[in-house]
Amino acid sequence: MSSKISGQVSPQPCPHILDFRSRNGSKPFRALQDCIRVKPPGGGAAIRREPSEVPRCGTCEESSRPRLYACVACAAVFCHAPPLHSHASSHALSIPGHEIAVDVDRAELFCCACRDQVYDRDFDAAVVLAQTITATATTSTSGSTGMQCHIAGSQPENLRKRRRVDYRPWAPDSREHVIIGNHSIPLNDTTNASSISSTELPWGLRGLNNLGNTCFMNSVLQALLHTPPLRNYFLSDRHNRYYCQQKNGALNGTKNSRLCLACDMDAMFSAVFSGDRTPYSPAKFLYSWWQHAANLASYEQQDAHEFFISMLDGIHEKVEKDKRKSQSPGSGDCCIAHRVFSGILRSDVMCMACGFTSTTYDPCVDISLDLEPNQGGSGKSSSTKSHNSFNVEADFVGSSQTCGISTLKGCLERFTRAEKLGSDQKFFCQKCQVRQESLKQMSIRKLPLVSCFHIKRFEHSSIRKMSRKVDRYLQFPFSLDMAPYLSSSILRSRFGNRIFPFDADEQDASNELSSEFELFAVVTHSGRLDAGHYVTYLRLSNQWYKCDDAWITRVNENIVRAAQGYMMFYVQKMLYYKASEKQAASGYDVQR
Repeated sequence: MSSKISGQVSPQPCPHILDFRSRNGSKPFRALQDCIRVKPPGGGAAIRREPSEVPRCGTCEESSRPRLYACVACAAVFCHAPPLHSHASSHALSIPGHEIAVDVDRAELFCCACRDQVYDRDFDAAVVLAQTITATATTSTSGSTGMQCHIAGSQPENLRKRRRVDYRPWAPDSREHVIIGNHSIPLNDTTNASSISSTELPWGLRGLNNLGNTCFMNSVLQALLHTPPLRNYFLSDRHNRYYCQQKNGALNGTKNSRLCLACDMDAMFSAVFSGDRTPYSPAKFLYSWWQHAANLASYEQQDAHEFFISMLDGIHEKVEKDKRKSQSPGSGDCCIAHRVFSGILRSDVMCMACGFTSTTYDPCVDISLDLEPNQGGSGKSSSTKSHNSFNVEADFVGSSQTCGISTLKGCLERFTRAEKLGSDQKFFCQKCQVRQESLKQMSIRKLPLVSCFHIKRFEHSSIRKMSRKVDRYLQFPFSLDMAPYLSSSILRSRFGNRIFPFDADEQDASNELSSEFELFAVVTHSGRLDAGHYVTYLRLSNQWYKCDDAWITRVNENIVRAAQGYMMFYVQKMLYYKASEKQAASGYDVQR
C-alpha cells in the first residue's frame, strides 16, 4: 500500500506507529535527538547515548549481530537476525506499545511487529537537523560570517513559491525561413574560405575603442557579443532595430520616443559581424546606457559587474514597457537578456528547534562568490532579475587574505554550504510560532543557458571607512559540472531516502538542461581599486584571444589561467560549438 505526498509515492503508515503516535505524540522521537551521532566522512547518523558506547543485545549480549534496535519506549537494545531469531520482535510481542524501535547504526525507524522499516516525519526531521548542525559546525570551526540578504518585497518567513516557466527556444517557421533566405547576406564568401590564413582572427572578433575610461564597458560587451544564445538571437533578426524604432516613433523624432539598449545591441552586432576589422566605437550604446543609468553617466572608471547588471536591467525594462502586460522574469516570454542569463535559486531556512524548513525561490542573472579566505568566512549573493540584488556586507578581512589560492569549485561549495544565521537574524518559525535560530542553505534550482560568476574582489568596510582589492589567485576550470550545486543534489545529500514533502518537480527542474558548462569568456581586472584596467579573454573555436579595448591578440591558455578572473561566463556545453575557423567564418548569416 502506498500514497502520494506532493506528487511522490510514500509508504502507507504502519498501524503500530500510528498507535504509538496517538499515545505518545512526537516527544519520544525528539528526545532521541540528543543521542544522534553523525559519523564522518559521509555524515551517516547513528544512535548512541555516549559516543564511545558499544551497544549489545539485552538478551544474548551480542554486539556483532546484523541489526541492533533500541526500543523507543524503554531504550532497551535487542538484536534482529532473521531467519534465525529476532529478540527485538520477541520484546515487542511481550510488551504492548513497544513495537517501534530505531536502528542504532543507521538511525532509521523499524517496526518489530511488522518486521519492516517505517517512516515518521518528526523523527526524520530530528535526524536531518542533527546531521545539518554537525556538518555546519564542522565546516565553520574557523569562524563564519553571517549573510544578510535584503530583497524588496520578501521576508525570511515568506513561504511563497514562484512558479517555474520553461524556457522556450525559438525555431523559425516556414514563413520565417523564406524571409531568412530572401534577406540574408553571407558574412564571408565561402569560395574564398580556403584562402583565409590560419593567423587571421575569427569572424566577428573586432576591437572596441576606449571612449575615456570605458574599458569596463568594452570588456563586458566583448563577452556578450560572443555569448552563443545572445549572438544567435540578434544575428537572426529577432530584434529588428528599424522596426522597433518605427514602432516607438524614434525615426520620426517624436518627443515620446525612448532609447532602446536592445536596438543599440542590434546595431553593434551588425557592425561587429560586418567583416570590418577596424576598431568599433560603441558611442551610441554608451549614450543610451547613460540615459538609463544617469547616476553612472560620467567618464570615470566604473565597475564591470555593475555595468553588466545595469545593462541587462535596461534591456528588460524596455521590453516590459513595450508589452501590454508584464511577463514574469522567469518566463520564456521575457526579454532575451533574462532568457539567456536567468536561473532560479532555492533558499532553505531550517528552524534549529523543530526542523521546520521555509523554502523560497528567487530568479537571478548571475551569482556573486566570495574568494576562499585563509580562515573561515562565508558570504553569498546573487543579482536578481527583478532589479534587486542580494547586498552582502561581509566582515572586512585582513591583508593576509590577498595571498594564497582559491578555486571556483571551492567558492561554489561555500555558496551552497549550510550556515548558521546569527542571533540577530532569527526567523519566525511557522511551527513554533516564535522567532528561532536557524540554518540557511542556498542551492540552484534551475540552471540558465549562460552562467555568469562574479568574484567579489572589491571589499568595502563601513566600520573602517576604507576599501581595497583582494588579489587572491583564483583557479577556474574550462569545463564545469554544476550538478553538485543543484537543489536536487543538495536535497539528496541532505535527506537521503527520508520522506519529506519536496516539490514534485524539483528533479525535473534540474534535468531540463545539461549540468555541464564550458568556459567561453573571462573578464579580468588588473591594477589597484581606483586605477585598474579591464581585459576580456574570449574562447572561440577552442582558441583564446585577448580583447584589450581596440587590440585583439591570440594568447596561450596558460595566460588565461594565470589571469586575475573577475567575471567568468560559462555556456551550456550543448551550445558551445567547437568549430574550426573556416566553419565559423562561413556559418553565420545576418539579416539586414
